[in-house]
Amino acid sequence: QVQLVESGGGLVQPGGSLRLSCAVSGRGVSVYAMGWYRQAPGKQRELVAVIASGGNTNYADSVKGRFTISRDNAKNTVWLQMNSLIPEDTAVYYCKVVDFGANAYWGQGTQVTVSS
Repeated sequence: QVQLVESGGGLVQPGGSLRLSCAVSGRGVSVYAMGWYRQAPGKQRELVAVIASGGNTNYADSVKGRFTISRDNAKNTVWLQMNSLIPEDTAVYYCKVVDFGANAYWGQGTQVTVSS
């Protein structure tokens, strides 16, 4: 069974930084893509950033230049470094991974609140 454990959310002031992490565990799991999504109250879940096994990345326009996604393939872990946070970044952030069999798995979500 594949499990995703997220950590790193919290309350931060505008302009501050947070680093989210997501560790994937599961026997025989082989991860292709790892990504972060977010969902703000009353809004649809949206892609924040994704990174493929080869290192190619893609970001939402709203976070380009502020957020950085990275991964360690050996540890099946993905991170999201979030800098220059703004109130509009407030949301529940979810980790998602897709294996080479195109199976998708989601984390439980971690709350990020940007407020003074």
